[in-house]
Amino acid sequence: MQRLLFLPLKAVMGSPCLRLLIPGAAPRTQCGCSCGIRRPLRPGQYSTISEVALQPGRGTVSHPSKAAERVVGRWLLVCSGTVAGAVILGGVTRLTESGLSMVDWHLIKGMKPPTSQEEWEAEFQKYQQFPEFKILNHDMTLAEFKFIWYMEYSHRMWGRLVGLAYILPAAYFWRKGWLTHGLKGRVLALCGLVCFQLPETRQLLRLRRFAHGTAGLVFLTALSGAFVAGLDAGLVYNSFPKMGESWIPEDLFTFSPLLRNVFENPTTVQFDHRILGITSVAAITALYFLSRRIPLPRRTKIAAVTLLALAYTQVGLGISTLLMYVPTPLAATHQSGSLAVLSAALWLMSELRRVPK
Repeated sequence: MQRLLFLPLKAVMGSPCLRLLIPGAAPRTQCGCSCGIRRPLRPGQYSTISEVALQPGRGTVSHPSKAAERVVGRWLLVCSGTVAGAVILGGVTRLTESGLSMVDWHLIKGMKPPTSQEEWEAEFQKYQQFPEFKILNHDMTLAEFKFIWYMEYSHRMWGRLVGLAYILPAAYFWRKGWLTHGLKGRVLALCGLVCFQLPETRQLLRLRRFAHGTAGLVFLTALSGAFVAGLDAGLVYNSFPKMGESWIPEDLFTFSPLLRNVFENPTTVQFDHRILGITSVAAITALYFLSRRIPLPRRTKIAAVTLLALAYTQVGLGISTLLMYVPTPLAATHQSGSLAVLSAALWLMSELRRVPK
């Protein structure tokens, strides 16, 4: 042994067995030759790669047990059942025309139904302010309203149940390590769909209400066009965008009393028609871009595009009619176009009502 220590350092270090005998040499668990020399292991030191792989938190891929896989599988089946129930309940809600009975939507608030007669009457009054009641259900009683309200309430509460039944167990299984690497990606994707389903519902409700308001605006514009035709108001100021040399003509309110100008003053009638037309086109444009922010069926998208195209065509016809001193064929086409725009607005309203929430 003493002779061995006088060997050149390079030769000594080259031997895996002799390396273990050199004081200060790097510790090794076992040499690579057949001598089988082993050094004592320090706490936290592992002798083989397989032992390292079995230790948690060391970058290794853990696999859930068979029992955990069965639990996760049953959970996914339950989630599938709740989603199927939501689809069926949503279809019944749509068939009973209950979708807009709850005019307010909150994720946390609004989870308690009305309990007193006063609260029910207040909720019913909110519903009466919307076009669905005024156009379709104007003769609805409070008892009938309670039925459609509870249908929509059940649908929304079931939707909350679907979210809780998915998100809470998913977080628990993730923390327990019961999800494989591939399943984690799918769980995240589905969780994103669940979380973004509620904002889309709010956007759809807002889009429906905006479509109702836009249709009403289009109707007012068409009605003002009838006054323009009746008073030959298109022959008063044949320039655009200004009326003559000014934006607001001086003879706008020459009639007395003041309200007569709205119905009998050709200048006021043309001015009102211009303002309503420009506002209608702006509203239709905004409605189109809002409709592109949420996924809609193909027929609904076609209705939105058709309304947009007809609106701009109608504006072009109106301006051309004005600048060309109201030729009869062009004026008649413009009048017919107002019916086409109103029909497209009503079509879009109908398609939006068919979209499930």
